[in-house]
This record gives sequence, C-alpha cells and structure tokens, in this order.
Amino acid sequence: MNILILCTGNSCRSQMAHGFMQSFDKKLNVYSAGIKASGKINPMAVEVMHKAGVDISHHQSRNVSEYLHSNWDYVITVCGGANESCPSFLGNVANRLHIGFDDPSEAIGSDEFIYSEFIRVRDEIKEQFYQLYLQIQSEIL
Repeated sequence: MNILILCTGNSCRSQMAHGFMQSFDKKLNVYSAGIKASGKINPMAVEVMHKAGVDISHHQSRNVSEYLHSNWDYVITVCGGANESCPSFLGNVANRLHIGFDDPSEAIGSDEFIYSEFIRVRDEIKEQFYQLYLQIQSEIL
C-alpha cells in the first residue's frame, strides 16, 4: 500500500500524519511532501510527536515533484493550500482524499498557547488518520 500525504510546506501537519500512519502499520509505504516544501521539519512538530511516542526527527521535507511519476493507493491532502493546488499526478492514483487541519505553526499567542495548538492538531491528526487506517484495513480484508 503506497500512501502520499501532501501539505503546503511539508514541515508540520503532513509530517505528523506521515509519522502516525507509519506507526500504525510498518508495512505501509508512507511518504509526505509539500507543494512548496520548506526544506525542514518544524522542531515543535518533532517535539510533540516524540511525546506521543513517534519519532519524526529523521524525516525530511520533500517537494511533491519527487513523487509525481509514482503509483499511489492514496494521495491525502491535509491543508487547504495543498488541496487547492494539488498537482496532477502522472502515476496511477486510486484514491484522493482531503482531511484538513489547522496549521499550528501559524498560532499566535503565548508559548503555552502555541504548544497547546501543536498538541491539539497532533491529536486531531492521530484520530483522523487512525480512522482512515481502520477503513483501509477493512477494505483490504
């Protein structure tokens, strides 16, 4: 099963979704990319994922152009920007989904508030992607 998760910068939400999806089943081939890849992973995303037991510190921010010629079972966008400008894939895409989340890196306020936004979005991503994982497993069986 090949899964590509897209976002605008590939530094936060898509990386968290990638980490969770891979943690649910090591046999899944999960990748993430950005329409305008930032080239780095948000350190706060790495920290909150670590606290959830998932290590994404080794992930890299990649541009979606690296994956345009591949075949995908699922291509999932996780933010409005990627959903609106999702590229045309030349490979076979069996299922396109959009599961949108707020961008915690755009939160404004105290350090505590910003951290709480990362935790909130992380937990939403975990829940939504676990439900998707269960759905995918039920379709396979």
